[in-house]
Amino acid sequence: MKAIALCLLAAASIAAAQSSASMPVSGPGGERLGSVSFAVSCSPAVQAAFNRGVALLHDFWYAEAQPQFERIARADPDCAMAHWGIAMSVFHQIWNRPDAASMKLGREEIQKAQSPAAKTEREREYIAALAVFYEPDYPDYMGRVIAYSNAMGALYRHYPGDVDAGAFYALSLLAAEAPTDTSLSQEHKAMAVLAPLYAKYPDNPGLVHYIIHSCDNPPMAQEGLAAAEHYGEIAPSGPHATHMPGHIFARLGMWQPDIHAQIASIQASEAAEARHESGIMDEPHSCDFLMYAYLQSGQDARAKQVLAKSVSVVNRIAAMPGMGSGYMSDMGGYYRTKFPVFYALEMRDWRSAAALQPVPGALPADAAMTWWARAIADGHLRRAEEAQADLAHFDALMSEVRRGKDAYVADSTGSQIQRDEVVAWSSFAAGQSDDALKEMRAAADLQDKVGQGEVDIPAREMLGDMLLELHRPQEALAEYRVSLRLSPNRFNGLYDAGTAAEEAGDKTAAADYFAALLKSTDDGAHSSRPELARARSFLAGSAVAVNRRGQP
Repeated sequence: MKAIALCLLAAASIAAAQSSASMPVSGPGGERLGSVSFAVSCSPAVQAAFNRGVALLHDFWYAEAQPQFERIARADPDCAMAHWGIAMSVFHQIWNRPDAASMKLGREEIQKAQSPAAKTEREREYIAALAVFYEPDYPDYMGRVIAYSNAMGALYRHYPGDVDAGAFYALSLLAAEAPTDTSLSQEHKAMAVLAPLYAKYPDNPGLVHYIIHSCDNPPMAQEGLAAAEHYGEIAPSGPHATHMPGHIFARLGMWQPDIHAQIASIQASEAAEARHESGIMDEPHSCDFLMYAYLQSGQDARAKQVLAKSVSVVNRIAAMPGMGSGYMSDMGGYYRTKFPVFYALEMRDWRSAAALQPVPGALPADAAMTWWARAIADGHLRRAEEAQADLAHFDALMSEVRRGKDAYVADSTGSQIQRDEVVAWSSFAAGQSDDALKEMRAAADLQDKVGQGEVDIPAREMLGDMLLELHRPQEALAEYRVSLRLSPNRFNGLYDAGTAAEEAGDKTAAADYFAALLKSTDDGAHSSRPELARARSFLAGSAVAVNRRGQP
């Protein structure tokens, strides 16, 4: 039966694919995943299959990579590198930390890889490097990752012509970044490896993919644009591959290319499902980006459709066998929480946001997102008692996270920013303006170093919101200017910057921001939001005040 894309709201075409380099990877039904030529000493009959397995790893299509390498191991029992591939498939590096079952499987597969000794020194080094990660004696996770990264660096120095060694080494550098590191030093180190290789091998999916991840921050986003524009061309069959350009497009406020990338990803997911592959797992993430891009570009009806359809997508995944365990087991609670949270906040529907309830069964870190949203809403509504309760709920949940297996999440940069925002809005609701501004500025200063989350609201935009509501438009405008430089073309950022400029008496700046808002939203052709009517009215010379601020 033909799969139906649950979040696909508009047709999209992918640009004609650029001709691939040495060995384009193909699979079932003309599948295209980029170009990989990873030589192994296994049977020549499995070489093409091995190339596909490495391409799947590079595309983070782990759910397909593992069975691919398992098939290779069955076809050629003496292929040591097939077991390396299985162990790589359960080590998700920059996605999540392996649980006990994944560590056990990875260790067993590495032992199998070491048992039928690989026939080349290069292969033995690949196996030995990954064995370092699965070594049982390391006391902490980051120690394992750093040791693995060091081993991959040595391997790449030994084989500088091995493009995949360079790609995997760069990925390991990103994985070895501490959760609280805001320096971007690891990203720059990774780019020092990736950029020269990309110039020679532009169709290698690992290089393109890891450049995007390296540059997924405001200071470096422009460096990742060429890779973003190319990834969907070389690997149109990969759901995650076609999604990834959206990371750079969103950073640069390029909403229509972002929308096209997410639609292409959903199409790739559904095509994979039709081939009985695991494509559906990527749909919620693409829908998340899609709804956000629709909201920023004023396509309100389509954003609301994504919100409605997201329930079906998540329910469909939750009903699949085996979803009660493993790294995807918490997907349902996360996305059931996130979609309504961000829809309400981006639409400035404070009362709906303040009424949100934690999703039953959501993990503590996911449930904390609900109280974060409620704190923002209660802050705008000046509901001091409720905002204080939001903070208490948030802190209780994060304390629970610290006692669990993912304790590192509670102390990460993202969690610190989120808590600072909750504290700031709680202070704001209580009329403690100086404290609120100080706390929100701390969140903004920290976030500016690494950029907002993948789908997020800039803390500095919130700082501007506070100042504007405190009738300090000149100060608010200064914050919006910084926020829009780091997070361009956000609907609310542009509108509020225009409002602040108008209230500060800078009609030229107000006109520029309102014009930019209309340009970004196709002159408001798909939205009835009053902000757009006000922008048009101002530009026509008769600005009509619209009170969009959630005053009680």
